[in-house]
Amino acid sequence: MRISGGQARGIPLIVPKGDAVRPATDGMRQAAFSSLGAYVVGARFLDLFAGSGAYGLEALSRGAAGGVFVEKNAKTVACLRRNLAAVCKSLGCDESGVEVFQADALTVPAGEGVPDVVFIDPPYEIIPEVAPALFARLAEVLAPKPDALVVFEMPGELELAPAGWTMIKRLGGGAHQPTVVFFRRKFPAQGI
Repeated sequence: MRISGGQARGIPLIVPKGDAVRPATDGMRQAAFSSLGAYVVGARFLDLFAGSGAYGLEALSRGAAGGVFVEKNAKTVACLRRNLAAVCKSLGCDESGVEVFQADALTVPAGEGVPDVVFIDPPYEIIPEVAPALFARLAEVLAPKPDALVVFEMPGELELAPAGWTMIKRLGGGAHQPTVVFFRRKFPAQGI
């Protein structure tokens, strides 16, 4: 698994041994970032269920200003920190502007500022259970940025329709295949 684009393209990412982490595939990340395009340049991100950090690190490689990684597992956080150091070295920058929290993603710490884009790649089996609480918390965190995007990786057979959110795009498809779904907050139409 490697960074698939941007200045740090080709940098390998390490993951802990075992099956505790299911990293986002290079192809899925490439598709997501092709859709994001210039939106990620200068953006702040929040990477929940970060695992190896693949989504947030890809954002840094493609010009994001910084962000926050949230991962619960201590062994996985150690790998994420090594991946962050390797990507920052490749980019010729230090790790300022980037925070790593060993925490439950449901707490959704926002860090230094309101993110422009949130990456969510949880274990697929817990999505139906955690999605309502995640979207409710993100509605609070993202309130100052109504145009913020949530990029959610999930299995193709799963449909999410969180209250107060609109699905604006879905990439990939097919049952038992990973997909990436883009959500944005719904706001009531303003009357005249």
